[in-house]
Amino acid sequence: MSAPSHSPDRARWIWALLAVFALAAGLGLREPSPPDEPRFALAAQTMVESGQWLVPHRGQELYAEKPPPFMWAQAAALAVSGNLEVAFLLPSLLAALLTLVLVRDLARRLWTPDVARSAVAALFVCVQFGLQAKRGQIDMLLVGLTTLSLWALLRFLLLNRAPRWLWLGMFAAGVGTVTKGVGFLPILVLLPWLLLGRPKPAAGPTTPAWIWLAAPLAFVAGTAVWLGPLLTHLALQPDPELTAYTQELLFRQTAERYANAWHHLRPWWYYLQVIFTLWLPGALLLPWLLPLWLRRLRERDPATVLLIGWSMLVLLFFSVSPGKREVYIFPALPALCLAAAPWLPELLRRRGVQIALTAYLALMTLLLVAAPVAALGGWSPWAERLAAQREVSAEDLRGFLLWLLAVGISGCVALAVWRRQHIGRALILFTAVLWGAYGFGLAPALDASSSAHQIMQRVGRQIGRDAELGLVAWREQYLLQADRPAAEFGFKQPWHEQWAAAANWAAGAPGRRWLFVLDEALSPCVDRSQLVAAGSANRRDWWLVPGAAIAPGCVTPPFPEPAEEADPP
Repeated sequence: MSAPSHSPDRARWIWALLAVFALAAGLGLREPSPPDEPRFALAAQTMVESGQWLVPHRGQELYAEKPPPFMWAQAAALAVSGNLEVAFLLPSLLAALLTLVLVRDLARRLWTPDVARSAVAALFVCVQFGLQAKRGQIDMLLVGLTTLSLWALLRFLLLNRAPRWLWLGMFAAGVGTVTKGVGFLPILVLLPWLLLGRPKPAAGPTTPAWIWLAAPLAFVAGTAVWLGPLLTHLALQPDPELTAYTQELLFRQTAERYANAWHHLRPWWYYLQVIFTLWLPGALLLPWLLPLWLRRLRERDPATVLLIGWSMLVLLFFSVSPGKREVYIFPALPALCLAAAPWLPELLRRRGVQIALTAYLALMTLLLVAAPVAALGGWSPWAERLAAQREVSAEDLRGFLLWLLAVGISGCVALAVWRRQHIGRALILFTAVLWGAYGFGLAPALDASSSAHQIMQRVGRQIGRDAELGLVAWREQYLLQADRPAAEFGFKQPWHEQWAAAANWAAGAPGRRWLFVLDEALSPCVDRSQLVAAGSANRRDWWLVPGAAIAPGCVTPPFPEPAEEADPP
């Protein structure tokens, strides 16, 4: 996981450009896919179209589950590019590149340029980093902001007591907090620093008290990026709906969601599972890294104490909450890669480490060769089942399998060229090919079905160009992918209330108005003989209900409470 330290500058630039190319691959080649991407992209698109950027919307309702800064970034990218397929991924890409740059810079300042290259390579090859860099979700932007905050705070605490670094770190933490509530986490690095006895940089004067006292103001200034306009608007133009939105977001979706989570419930050890899957291949080095870290902790090495101490605090913070998701501990990954970097060149020369990483790459290669070969040869039905579940065409399925095979072959080539002794280079090349193939081939092959683009295009053809479309029991991707402006009757409204509004809407022009309805949400007031099957998407069945099929005056009774879960990808 260390870029070759003895290569000339030209070779280093080639490795760097390869990483950038891999992360950027596929930009603009796919649509937003569930569970999270469509709701953010829909909110961003609505901001650009409506000119209302203060709070995000999901259809006609305010979207109170996440603050708007990430959606602002997507909306700004959309306003500049005019292309939603580019705009919804661009903030994550830029945040990923920023994270790599900050990790490199901090490692260079704390240690050496060779250690900096090792830190960047270690982060790049970890599975979770690439996954989040290629997704249009908040978490990569959050990690960009938490890494910026940690970079500035560590510069202040360990290298240079210039006030601007403390204030920048606090400001970035404030912006991170209004991007996603846990953006304040970098400030916790002050705890291991205090326990260490507040070590001072080798050079620099004592920090005056007023500089520390101004730090909370910098944090508040960061949060004011969004809270300032919001609270000002509420003070000048009181609005019950906006007040309820603010209370929902600031209290229920943050403090209550942490202390008394109502979904994503996992046991306390869940994050060990995340570490030993999504943090591969880096997690394989933990048996060798842990003794080295413990030795440096006993020696009270400031950089190690702060990086490891902060990472453990992040892990503890999220383990205490009953609600857990794999992305929650993602902010700790860059810090742990930094903490590991000084030892990576030495570890990669050890036979045990080489064998472990070679076995990992060989196993990945074997799976990525055997699975598509078995499917293409007709020896395994796994691909056919995937295609049936997702309504993937035979042509797209074949392309998907060939791209998988290409990634597997790249692993074979990397192992053959660099072998065990240079397994770090082999992993970098394999990772670059993997994410390049994901962007250019794997994700686009499944895009039409997973993004709902395919089913909504079919719906448009079925109802005709002059028809009007309404949505009942809908998800964000269907409104986003509709081929015409669609009526909707609330997202969080109970289904029977959506039906009441939808029936009134359809009665206005029953000959040309249709409803797109989830199978489980079909009303008993509908004449089922007139239904038209719309198809399946995201493993759910959908129907088209002509307005004339709804019995006049019939009242749809309440449905059993649907489970609150995201759409499968």
